[in-house]
Amino acid sequence: MRSEVLPFILSGGAGTRLWPLSREAFPKQFHRLIGPHSLFQDTCRRLSGRIFGRLTVLSNHQHRFLIQEQLREVGLGPADILLEPASRNTAPAACVASLMAASGDPEALVLLAPSDHAIGDGVSFADSVSLGAEAARRGSVVTFGVEPDCPHTGYGYI
Repeated sequence: MRSEVLPFILSGGAGTRLWPLSREAFPKQFHRLIGPHSLFQDTCRRLSGRIFGRLTVLSNHQHRFLIQEQLREVGLGPADILLEPASRNTAPAACVASLMAASGDPEALVLLAPSDHAIGDGVSFADSVSLGAEAARRGSVVTFGVEPDCPHTGYGYI
């Protein structure tokens, strides 16, 4: 059994939430909104090293060169980039990530991570993922996020 967690970064999006700054060709995850790196770059950096295996980015054809350039800018690579033929939201991406991970190791642990989250403390995040990985190895499904107090699409109805 592998000791690492395989990170899959979900980097789709139509660029509609921060319009007019964010556009279809340059959605919010590729902007430098809170520091010297884009949200995408911060996510990739946070999911590299220590407990994490090889990075995989799930995105669309339109952003493939932008992804490669942003990874190069922060010295990350190689990363696998899987381009979806059509945007179908999170469930199909989760399925593909699971199938990809299982093809290499049936016991692999998958971490699905949005590319546009701002997480201030990367060390605490990695520690939380380590704890979650222990629970996942015992058979639990682990989610990270804000605890919802009502059904809402912003929480994905978890």
